[in-house]
Order: sequence, then C-alpha cells, then structure tokens
Amino acid sequence: MKAEFKRAWGYKGNNLALPVANLEDALPFYEKIMGFQVLSRSDSLYKSAILGRDEIQIGLAENGGDPTQDGSCFEVSDVESAFAELRANGLTKEISNFNNEQHGDTLWKVFYVVAPDGLCYWLGEKQKSQAAQEHS
Repeated sequence: MKAEFKRAWGYKGNNLALPVANLEDALPFYEKIMGFQVLSRSDSLYKSAILGRDEIQIGLAENGGDPTQDGSCFEVSDVESAFAELRANGLTKEISNFNNEQHGDTLWKVFYVVAPDGLCYWLGEKQKSQAAQEHS
C-alpha cells in the first residue's frame, strides 16, 4: 500500500519557498525518491519550482537561504508504508527505529529524511490517543 501525503507545513512557516543551492541538482531526488511531480517552474526573481504529490505541494527555490536550517513536515496516512516506498525508490537511509513524538495533544509516529540538498523532512502519522486505544 502506498502512503498518502496529506498535509505539509514548513519548519519556518513557508513550505513553498524551501531553499536549495541548485534547483536542477535538487529536483531528481524529489521526483525519483520522494515521488513528487514538478507542477510549475519560474525564473522570475530566482529559479524555483512547485512540486506536488497527493494532497500537498512544496516549493524549492534558489533564494539564498540555508537548506540545512529548513525543511518541511509531512503528515502521511501510513508512516511505515511511506518509509518502505522511499526505500523502494532508492532512499539509502538506513532503517532506524521510528520515533514517537508528542506535539500538542497529538502523538505522532515519525521518521526523518535529509535530502542531498540539506533540507530535512519529518514524516509523521497521527497515532490514536491512549484513551481512544483503550475504548477500541
């Protein structure tokens, strides 16, 4: 089963202007490994592209920002399927334990991917609360 990418939000608030040093060098990772498609490109202020997958969009831009200090969170329908898909697409990240992280009232099962361009991605699946698990 293929995981659905449901929501995206940037670490610094804007997931449509994630900084990369070289757009052409960055795109193959997102297309081949992450499963995104290029939806649009621009050369107006700087080279940039909007990429889409399932219900989300991200943007990569040669905007002078530091990619090692930015990235995006992706809510996925099934975090283990997402990891398996990325591995099948050629992701070389070693299997590590999935982590549980509490954010507000929500418990997430997560893993991280750092792209070759330096951007970091958090992929997470919402987990049932302990109370909900006890009632099911």
